[in-house]
Order: sequence, then C-alpha cells, then structure tokens
Amino acid sequence: MKKIITFALVMLLMFTPLFQNQAEASTVSGHQMETELNYWIQKNVIRVDSKFNPNKAVTRGEFASYLARALDLPTSTKYTFKDLKANSSATQEIQNAAGAGLLSGYPDGNFKPNEKITRQQMAGMIFKAFRYMDLPIEKTNFTFKDSHKISPNFRDAVSASVYLGIIRGDHQKNGVYFKPQDSATIAHAAAFLFRMDAAAELLKPKEPTTPEEPGTPETPDVDPEIYKVSSISNGQVNPTPAIYKNYEDALAVYNASSSVKAIQKGSDIIKIKTGRAFGAQNPKQYTSLYSDSSLRNEVTYITKGREMKYVGSGKDYVITEIGGITYYAKHNEVDLVPSELVTGYDFYEVTHDGILTHSTYDNLTRTKGVYSIGQASPAMQSGKKYTSLDGVYFTEVGTKNVIKYYPYFQFQSVRQPSTYSAAELDSYVQWALQDRESTGIARYQGASAKSKLIGLGEYLKSVEETYHVNAMFILATAIHESDYGMSANAQTKNNLFGIKVFDSTPETGEVYVTPENSINAFIQRYMNLNYANPLGAHTNGAVPGNKVVGINVKYASDPNWGSKIAGHMWRIDKFLGNRDTKRAQLGIINYTGPSGVNVRTSPEVRNDNKLFSYKQKNPGYEASFGYPVVIVEETTGSDGYVWYKVLADINPPSDYGWIRSDLVNKIN
Repeated sequence: MKKIITFALVMLLMFTPLFQNQAEASTVSGHQMETELNYWIQKNVIRVDSKFNPNKAVTRGEFASYLARALDLPTSTKYTFKDLKANSSATQEIQNAAGAGLLSGYPDGNFKPNEKITRQQMAGMIFKAFRYMDLPIEKTNFTFKDSHKISPNFRDAVSASVYLGIIRGDHQKNGVYFKPQDSATIAHAAAFLFRMDAAAELLKPKEPTTPEEPGTPETPDVDPEIYKVSSISNGQVNPTPAIYKNYEDALAVYNASSSVKAIQKGSDIIKIKTGRAFGAQNPKQYTSLYSDSSLRNEVTYITKGREMKYVGSGKDYVITEIGGITYYAKHNEVDLVPSELVTGYDFYEVTHDGILTHSTYDNLTRTKGVYSIGQASPAMQSGKKYTSLDGVYFTEVGTKNVIKYYPYFQFQSVRQPSTYSAAELDSYVQWALQDRESTGIARYQGASAKSKLIGLGEYLKSVEETYHVNAMFILATAIHESDYGMSANAQTKNNLFGIKVFDSTPETGEVYVTPENSINAFIQRYMNLNYANPLGAHTNGAVPGNKVVGINVKYASDPNWGSKIAGHMWRIDKFLGNRDTKRAQLGIINYTGPSGVNVRTSPEVRNDNKLFSYKQKNPGYEASFGYPVVIVEETTGSDGYVWYKVLADINPPSDYGWIRSDLVNKIN
C-alpha cells in the first residue's frame, strides 16, 4: 500500500521545527477568526509573543513573511530592497517572496515593510501565490458597492479571490463592501490564507495517467449508448441478441425477467442482481468513493482489486456501502461480479490461541494474503469463518449471526501515550529485524544492521511527549510503510512513511536527511495538521480506524490500513508484556446532529469554555463510527448530566476536555 494524498497546498507546507509557537488561549479564544488564527499559529506561520494582538494591522513585511513560511519558499537574492535590514530573517523571507514572484517593491527601490498592507494588496499577493503553485485560476464578476475603488491592477486578483471564496466582503444593510484601500488585520490575513488553503484543495492537480506501452493496440470504439441484458450459465456471461439504445429500456427487461442477471454497457457489467463489487483497474490505481450520485465530493477511496459491498447501480454510478454508509462510484472504477462468477472474497478466522486473522483477496490478481489483527472477540469461535467490510461487524459465514467487536488498538486514540520506554521499543525493533532475517528472504538480508528503524526509540518517545502522538503508533506505521525500515524509499531516502509515494507512481517519495526528519514530517505535516487534529482538513477521528472512521479514511487507499497498523501495535505490545492493550476506556461519539459535538474545558455548558468542536460526521451503522475518544474520568456536572473527561485530540498543549455522556457510547 502506498498513500494517496488528497490535498494540494498542504503538500507544499514543509514545516520542520520541532517546537511550535503557541498563543495564550485568551489571545484568540472567542475571536471571530479563532479557527483560522490557531491553524496558522500552530504551524508557526503566524508567530506570537506577549504583545500579540490579532486585531493589529498587518504590515506588508509581515504578510510577505507569512506567505514565505506557508509555502516554504526557496532562498532568493534575486531582488533586494534598499530599506530592508541586512542579515535579518524577515528580510530574507521578503526577498524569498519577491524571488518567487509574489510581490514587488516601489519604483524607488524600497519595499516599505512597515507600511500597513491593504486588502487589495493582500489579494494581489495571494493571486501571485496561486501562479507560483501553478494552480488554475478563474475569474468572475463581482458586485461590491465600492468596486469602483479597486485599483485597476488589482481587479483580476480580487476577481479570482471572489471566485474561489477567499474574499467574501463586508455585509452591511445597504450591500456588500470590499473596502480595498482599508488596512487588513492579522486576523484578516489568517482568514485569507486559510481560505487560500481550502481553495488550493479544490484546485489540486490530478494524478498522471499511465501512458500506454508503444505498440499497444487501440481499444475499439464502443457506442456509449449500446446496452445489453445478460444471463449467467456455465461460468459465462451470456448477453441476449437484443440491443437497447438507452439504459431505461434495458432496465425494464432486466427487472421483468428472473433469468436476466446483469446489464452490460458495451462489454462492461454495470448492474447485477446479486454479487460483489471490487475496485477496477484504472489509471489512478484506486477507486474513488463519493458522497452522492453527482460524483463530485470524494469522501474516501480504496485500492484497486479490493472488495466493497454492492448495493445497486444507476445509469452513471455504482452504489456501495461500508460501515453502514452509502457511497457512489464511477462505473469504470468498479468491477461488478455476479454471485455465480465470484472466485474469492475477504474473510476472518480465529486461531486456536484466540488471535483474529484476516485473509484478504485481490480480485484483479486473484491473490490472497493474511495478517493478524490482535485478540479476537470471545464470541468468535475457532474453525468458523466471518466476513466484514468494516472490521467491526463480523457475520458468521452461512448464518445471520453478527458479532460486534472493536479491535482495541484499531480504535484507541493516538493521543493515548504508550507505557513503553525508548529501550523497550528499540528491543522490539531488534527482535523483529532478527526475525525478518531468519526467514531467508533476500530483502531482509542484513536487516538487523541496515534497517532505518534501528535506534529510534529515544526520538519516538521525545516526539510522543512533545506532540501527543503515541510512540508505538508511530513505530507501527513506520514498520508497515517502510517494510521494517528496509524498503527502497527508507534505505535511499530515509522516508519511513511513504510520504508522497502514490499508488500510480510508487517510485516517487520525499527525501530526508535522517529518519528523524521523516518522523517530524509525518507528525507535523500529516497527523497533527490534518488527520489527528479535529480542526484538520481530513479529520475523521484520531485512531487508525477503517474506511468509515479514523486516519484510514483519507490517509491510505488500502481499506485495511488501520487494522494492519493495529496488528503491528498488538505485536509490539505482546512482545513487551501486554501493558498497553485495553488500558484505556474507549468510547464513540454517537451524536448525529448538524452542529457537531463541543468538547469543553469544564463539565458544564458555558459560552466561554468551548475547547474545540468535532465536525458533523455520518456515524454509519448503528452510530458505530462516530469520533472515537479515550475516557479518563467521569463526574456529574452542575447541570445534572454525567460528563466524561476525555483525551483532547486537539494539538498540544490541551491535554483533556469534557463531553456530556449522553453523546458518547462506551466500547466494552
């Protein structure tokens, strides 16, 4: 498995400092732009001190520095300005922004860094930032009451920002104003940059398609509106002679005849009465799953060849289901296999010593694999097979018996620290590498001396303490993604997490000076920026999870990435003495309303004690896949409700928060 990164601007945010500047909570708490300010403060783009005031006017120099840090612009001496101090970090950042084409000075050779930046000047720099990132830009008409005050050389920039939702204007009783000549505040700057981030997500470049090999015969053209209905016999799909010029006519015959099992469009099966759905071979090497039949909002994705539950089909889409949530996919990204032609599927079994194993099936290669997840549910029996597409609801094959079971490490928050020391983690690595060597497999030859995982225990524990991400989880992910530190990307690039290694181009990947730098990137640019952080772009819960909840939803195309990470954590824990397994009380937020769930600093509802909010989320089957939490304490609040004290998923320094107990289901 290699990840598909689904955002564009964040791929450019290469922040490397180990320690981040933090604003006092009172500085931005309750501010209209609180989310936007915290977003950039936590990433060290907006820096704070004891005099920090988000409502202070931002200067041209400050905003240039914000852009330089956000885009990690390369060092440049292409432009120099007469009024900048030599050998200053701010001067260098302004020069870097000028070298990247994001800004220019005045005709007299000065930049005037201390001059307050206007709203239209800010729009101009953002417009040039999109050009620097080589992202497509579209413009639109705008109808601000004061449009005539926008300088001609800024009109295109303002137009593009209006189109992308970066500029929204000031809504007043008699209309909407832009106030182009007004100075902007630090909070305005945070908001503009935050919306730029979101806009860049929408404009992310598509992954390159795989070119055909020279000499590959062209595929014959097929009339896109030719449909057939087919029966199944003797292991063959048998289309009837009749041809239908539209889907509706074929559907009428399909529904009227019990012997008809499928509808075909050209040679592709697009609808079946019973059977299984698998990811199809396609240039992306994965199947996108969308929220509705318009096929515009991608929610998650799975590796080609892997199974989904087939629900039904329309003319232009296939309906699938995972964890009680319905998804839609394009026909050319899904292979539908009628029940009569199914040759394999995923299933689970329990070993004689009570370990839950998962046997996977790839419909394209017809290959199988197996891995261990951890201790099985006591309700599961050795010798029986179970099926599950979410790793929680297990159906006994041949019966209707369903067992609900959450494998512990798959749903434990990564904010829960490990009890194991650096030396203990290092001892497991050495044992695992020697075990790999003993297999005789060529790629593990010399692993105990060459692996890039050797000696990382102390650094993992320091990162755990600083960033509140479980050291055992980090190690398990590195083991999985780097093949025990022996993959080509690990050995030649110190890339332990497959960062920027795509399904369609597995040879790519970022290069790091040391393995520790790779850990920094994984934590700062992925876990604490967008995945474990409840304010992040890809937040679905701070757990390994599955394709419905957790990091697995967006981080990996492999639908079993979360359970495989959990399996590595279980093996580490088992080797070191089983101290961490089932150590915490886990829970699942079950609220399904439109406003999400507030986590508070005290067990009561007040206007001033909201720590953060979990976004609205579809919890899936029987509300089983809301946001997972770790419950550390409970108390009765002044409102008479029982409140749970939980580990706060938000980035440090917030350790804990409170959630009303009626919004959470405990996991037994």
